[in-house]
Amino acid sequence: MAKPISKVLVINDEKMVLRSLTNGLNSAAKHLDNPFGITFTGATTATEALDVLAEDGEIQTVLIDDNLYALARQNENRQASALELVHCIHELRPEVGIYIMIDEAQQDEVVDVLFSEAIAGYFYREERDYRGWFRILHAQIGEKARTPFYDALHSYVLMAKDAWHTPGHSSGDSLRGSPWVNDFHEFMGEHIFRADLSVSVDMLDSLLDPKGVIEDAQQLAAKAFGAKRTFFATNGTSTANKVIFQTLLTPGDKLLLDRNCHKSVHHGVVLSGAHPIYLNSSVNKTYGVFGTVPKAAIFDAIEKHPDAKVLILTSCTYDGLRYDLPPIIKAAHEKGIKVIIDEAWYGCARFHPAFRPTALEAGADYATQSTHKVLSAFSQASMIHVNDPDFNEHIFRENFNMHASTSPQYSMLASLDVGRKQATMEGFKLLNRTLELAKELRQSINSTGIFRALELEDLLPDEVKHDGVQLDPTKVTIDISGSGYTTEEFQKELFQRYNIQVEKSTFNTVTLLLTIGTTRSKVSRLYDALMRIAREKRAPRRLYRAPDIAGFTRLKFLPRDAYYAEGEMMPMIDEDDHPNQAMFGRVCADQIVPYPPGIPALVPGQEITEEILTFLLGLMKSHKRTEMHGVVFDGYVPTIRVLKSEEESIIKPLVE
Repeated sequence: MAKPISKVLVINDEKMVLRSLTNGLNSAAKHLDNPFGITFTGATTATEALDVLAEDGEIQTVLIDDNLYALARQNENRQASALELVHCIHELRPEVGIYIMIDEAQQDEVVDVLFSEAIAGYFYREERDYRGWFRILHAQIGEKARTPFYDALHSYVLMAKDAWHTPGHSSGDSLRGSPWVNDFHEFMGEHIFRADLSVSVDMLDSLLDPKGVIEDAQQLAAKAFGAKRTFFATNGTSTANKVIFQTLLTPGDKLLLDRNCHKSVHHGVVLSGAHPIYLNSSVNKTYGVFGTVPKAAIFDAIEKHPDAKVLILTSCTYDGLRYDLPPIIKAAHEKGIKVIIDEAWYGCARFHPAFRPTALEAGADYATQSTHKVLSAFSQASMIHVNDPDFNEHIFRENFNMHASTSPQYSMLASLDVGRKQATMEGFKLLNRTLELAKELRQSINSTGIFRALELEDLLPDEVKHDGVQLDPTKVTIDISGSGYTTEEFQKELFQRYNIQVEKSTFNTVTLLLTIGTTRSKVSRLYDALMRIAREKRAPRRLYRAPDIAGFTRLKFLPRDAYYAEGEMMPMIDEDDHPNQAMFGRVCADQIVPYPPGIPALVPGQEITEEILTFLLGLMKSHKRTEMHGVVFDGYVPTIRVLKSEEESIIKPLVE
């Protein structure tokens, strides 16, 4: 089993002093208990120190001599100040602990200057208490590495208590030895059942009212992700978004939202009773990719609707496009609008400067993250991060408890605890590797001569090319149009012949998701598969482009009011299989979502037009793999639930 390595970088510009410090500390590390593998290395300049931090992901802590600060006052060109260096380190590696060596005589001056900074502690230079310093640094690294919930769960399982409580499988005893289902027990493994416990076990705390190890784990996560408060969610970011909506919005409150948001956001609109102001996202028709909402459209909506309570955007998008968030959030806050950023696909961003600023660093009030998508957590395991200065925890908790199960999956919670630990202790190193592999993969794809890895300029729709949008390099979109395959055939070939499963596709692209679990072996196998397919030299084929999504029409009623109406089912086609003209002008009562990509073509309360109906029918005929959520088939006839005429006359219409 691999053992951890933890390096402490000591910064002092006197080489002899630096050697004495590192030798003394390394000697202490050799003679004392050292389970984290702590070693000490040195740097003589701020530039050298920052270079080491940028290259070595095993640096966990930095020890800075405050003489750097004194020297800066004497000679501005000789050395960066300790204060400046602290800022730079925090900008580069916010997870790294920072300690300062000071002279006792200058204690007050130095501490006053650095008081508001993220300093873990101070050491008196004259003491040279290497063993004492080592113990403190060891304790600080140990604090970061704690997994309070997972440790409690692990300890409890090893106690081997007899279970006279839920769940019904009773630590797996109901399955073990069964002639019918023992294979499931063996396949899943013994510990998955022994760790599947319930709120009946007091020492494991309660997700709905955490006061022990769950609360402790959430506090460690908040510190790691740069939040004031963090909450664990066990039903994905879908539930996290709904909880925040119901916390911030009351019926009739205005909400600015990207129409491209995940369908859970649109469900949250229904549940909260909010009045949505939909913002149309940009579209790259060449590749069937939905981009960001144009910055000008966001600013315009903020100016037109200063009474809006909330703005929600998705950053980064499924395809890896991320907003230039700071100016957008600043504009919203100037009008008193709270900002929620759905970071479902961007939970790793805090742990490498290539991905920052995160939503919270850009000033967002709330960020929701699918920790399971890009970090080491089980599916459905997510986090809600809060930096709202007006956060009402009581209201939030009531809404959280409304949606959360009273029987959460404890292994899922443990995976959030462990995922946070890994991101904190080795996230920078792992993401460095992932970025290197992403770069290599793009070069390999392009070298085939048939396939092409799309770059930011390829993916950006024209209307957002000057919006400061950036691309997450770990989302790799491949143009396959020169391969002679349709995307369906290409994915089938990869899956059946080369044992490769991709993330998503459009009519002429496939998207690969690289994570901290991506290995060079996987990259090599993918490259080999692409080269073999490229050497077939199939003649390119015309690929049928999906119909353009219809533009948003008028919202006649609050989505909540339309959704909770009885409504009636109405056929989408007439007897001649043409769009049913009787539906034109009617109001949809459900959310109609072509999946993929999962963007609603209709939301409850929206007026149905010929354009929308034609789009939906064209999509259903041309792309049989597209799921159409919200459409119900009466035999072979597709139908949609619409408001009855008498309901339209009763429900209060929205004011234009």
